[in-house]
This record gives sequence, C-alpha cells and structure tokens, in this order.
Amino acid sequence: MLNTRALSYLSEVIRRGSLRKAATYLGIDVSAISRQIRYLEEQLDTRLLERHAGGIKVTEAGRLLVDHYHSQQAAEDAVISRLSALQGLVSGQVRIAVGEGFIADLISAPLQSFMTTYPGIELEVVMAGVNEAMALVKDREVELALLYAPPVDPQLTCHVETRQPLDLIVPSDHELAHFPRPVALQDLVRWPIGLMDNPFGMRQMVNAVAHQERIFLQARLHTNSVAVLKNFVRSGIGVTFMPELTVAEEVQQGDITVLPMAYPVLSDARAQIVSLTGRELTVAAKACLEHLCQGMRFFNADAPRLLGAKR
Repeated sequence: MLNTRALSYLSEVIRRGSLRKAATYLGIDVSAISRQIRYLEEQLDTRLLERHAGGIKVTEAGRLLVDHYHSQQAAEDAVISRLSALQGLVSGQVRIAVGEGFIADLISAPLQSFMTTYPGIELEVVMAGVNEAMALVKDREVELALLYAPPVDPQLTCHVETRQPLDLIVPSDHELAHFPRPVALQDLVRWPIGLMDNPFGMRQMVNAVAHQERIFLQARLHTNSVAVLKNFVRSGIGVTFMPELTVAEEVQQGDITVLPMAYPVLSDARAQIVSLTGRELTVAAKACLEHLCQGMRFFNADAPRLLGAKR
C-alpha cells in the first residue's frame, strides 16, 4: 500500500517546483517532506525526483505515480459527492478559471441563480488568461475553465463549444462604423489600437492574423484588463478586438459598435468550457457545468450576429 501522505507531498513538490516551496505551502519542515519521498523511493526501488543545481525535476516514474494519486483522489471525491447526492445533500466546492471577458455574463443571472439553487456549494472563481486557465486545469487547481479561442489540447475535455467571433470594437460614431465591407488589419492604421496582453486568447488570435498578413500592429495600449479596453474605445481614444457578448451592455446602450473582421480564423473563434481529461467531475462540478451551459449567453448559443444571419 502506497503512503498517501508521501504521495501528497510528492505532488506538492512537483507543483511548487522545490521541496522548500512545498514545505512553506504545507507549513511543515523540508526534512519531513524529504524523508517521506525517500521512503517512497526505497519502497518502489526507483527515483522519483532528480535534484540538480536549478532545483528538482520529476522522473517519468514520479510523474506516473502522481498522476495515479490524482486520479484516485478525483475518483474518491466523485464517489463521496454522489453518496451525498443520494441523501439529497448537494454540497462541496467548485473552482473555476475564468477570463475577464466572460465575467459580465457570469455574474449576472447565472451566478446568482446557481448560488440560490445550490446553497451548499462554495464557488471559487479565479481570473486567468487562456494559457494560465489551461495550466490551472492541468495542475488540478480548478475543476472547470471558461476559455476563449484555446489551442487544441488532448489533455482537456471540451463540454460545450460555441462560435464567438473576435470582432472589431469601435465607438458608435466612428468612421469605421459605416464601412461597407468586413474590416482588414490594413484599414486600422489611422487609429490607435488597444490590445490585451499576450497570455489572452484574444491577443493570440490577433497576433496570428497579423503574422499571416505580415503586418506589424503597433498597439498604443497594452493591458490585461477588458474593462480598460472598453473604456479606451468608449472614450473615443481608439479601437480594439473583442467578442460581441463581452460588450453586449455597451452595444445596447449605444456606446459601442461591433464590426466583423475579414478573416475566417477570427470569425470562427470558439468559446469553451473544459475540464481535465480523465478526471471525473464531482456532483457539484457537474451541477455548476450544467448551470453555466444553460445560463451563460456565451455557452447557450452562438454570437448574436451569427444567429441573426441565420434568420
């Protein structure tokens, strides 16, 4: 029988990158962690960690062991949650990684409705760009992630996907608002451009198109805040790129206009809710997933302008 405590220590060392950081996080002595991992290595007669000047590196055996430990923990959590559900008790914690572009949609009716329906479930919402959100799922820091324009990754299972094009966002009285055709990047050289930072899906898609078109985009504003970009456009300073639903309120108020771009890759951008492949979701996480799929506009249908085009 493998020592569960030793496995948990090994997992934390790999996650934190060193024995000292793991010990600080767990609130125990480094020697206690080192001793447990050494016993585990002796029991299995194999090296689990390789120590070098730059820190530690997990061996293939160590990674296999930790993956097994995580799978066991997830399965146990799922079974316990199902047993609670049989008694009519839906409780637990659900951790979600969310890009800022989804927040307005999340904190409106869906979040309030979920918390009212399931008072026993505690939610933890972590703000993250697409790269960080995917890493949080893989590191088992969160159960679910809401992603915009993520790369294909076999380690992630997609539960729902909708088309949410990356559009050009301009003030309603902007000259481009009357443009007779989809906008190309070359058309934007006269106006200041604001862009999200590189870890975000919106920026990565714009970078890919600019690279393909061999255009250097000189952004006047770089930020990790969707709210800053909205105000940048609304104040008339410049233009940016966002999905239509991210600025739905501003469009309804007449402050912002959404314009399609002339690139299929931007028109075909997707929004997804994902979890870790092979990780069984708890009853609480499944309930949360179902609620998000039904209640969030980003996930219960394609972008409004696409639905309008089908009519």
